[in-house]
Amino acid sequence: MNETPKRRRYLPGDPEPESLRQRMIRVDHAGEYGAKRIYEGQLAVLGGDAQVRAMAAQEAKHLETFDRLMVEERVRPTLLSPLWHAAGYALGAATAMLGREAAMACTVAIEETIDAHYRRQAEALGPEDAALKETIERFRAEELEHRDIGLAEGAERAPAYPLLTAAIKGGSRLAIWLSERI
Repeated sequence: MNETPKRRRYLPGDPEPESLRQRMIRVDHAGEYGAKRIYEGQLAVLGGDAQVRAMAAQEAKHLETFDRLMVEERVRPTLLSPLWHAAGYALGAATAMLGREAAMACTVAIEETIDAHYRRQAEALGPEDAALKETIERFRAEELEHRDIGLAEGAERAPAYPLLTAAIKGGSRLAIWLSERI
C-alpha cells in the first residue's frame, strides 16, 4: 500500500506553507544576527574570552547558513535589522559589564528561548521541508550546548539571575514575534 506523507493541517488564518517557510527563515536570520551582535558586545567588554569566542564562532556559522537561505529563497530580511544591530550589541555589552556570570546568564536565557522557538519550527515543518528542518534541529542542539556551557560557567551566580533571565527571555520572545511579521 502506498501512503502519502502526512501534511500539516492548516486552519483559516494560518500562513500558507511558503509564507510560513519564509517567516521562519526571516526570523531565524534575525535571531542569528542578533546572537552575533550579542557576542560582539560581550567580547568588546570581556576581551578575548575563549569560551565566548567559541560560541560566537558557532553563531557566525549559523548566520552564514541563514544568509545563504535568504538569498536562495529570496526572503526579505526583517525591517527591524537596524534595531537588532544596536540592541544585540547593547545587550551583550551590558550583561558583560555586570560580569562574566551575567554574560553567561544572557546566553542561558537566549538559548532557552531559542530552544523552544526552534522546537516549534521543527514541529511545524512537513516532509517537503526536510532540509530546513534538519538545519533547525542541528542548530537547536548547538544552542542547547551553549546553554549548558553558560550554566557550567556560573550563569546562575549572576546578580539577580531570575530577574535578569526573565527580562532577556521576554525581550527575546518579543523580538521573535516582531521579526516574523515586520
